[in-house]
Amino acid sequence: MIAIDAPLNLPPGRKSIEDRNGVHFRPCDRELLRRGIRFFPITLGPMRLLTERGIRLKRALTTRGYTVVEVYPGAAQDIWKTGRKQDGLSRLRKGLQRLGVKGLHKKMNGDELDAVTAALVGQWFLRGKAEILGNFRRGAIIIPYAKETASRHDL
Repeated sequence: MIAIDAPLNLPPGRKSIEDRNGVHFRPCDRELLRRGIRFFPITLGPMRLLTERGIRLKRALTTRGYTVVEVYPGAAQDIWKTGRKQDGLSRLRKGLQRLGVKGLHKKMNGDELDAVTAALVGQWFLRGKAEILGNFRRGAIIIPYAKETASRHDL
């Protein structure tokens, strides 16, 4: 399984990222909003390129037989209360270490720490400690269950 930190589906009814039909949110996005988790809509400026790239990457990997899931590190970081990269890399690094992640170093940038978070969410999903928001055909994001807490033997 490959966990990707990028949108992997368009909102229902949209034929392309350039389609201006007014639908900006997928059901999984609406659920994030309902839970108070901040994110950038996939139809917003720079997110368009990321979305197109994510969709192409998913297509290429699934044709090679991989299972690909979308994760959102910011949501996991909110749930785990590690702080996001915008809150300071030191805080995020310490939060991931508190969850039992080893081998993190001070030179890791925010994108690398997000990648570590994405991998951890994927691992939690495989262990039944994460949930699917939405559905895989119309767009799904994997996030850790809020009630779960990590222990060192989980990692």
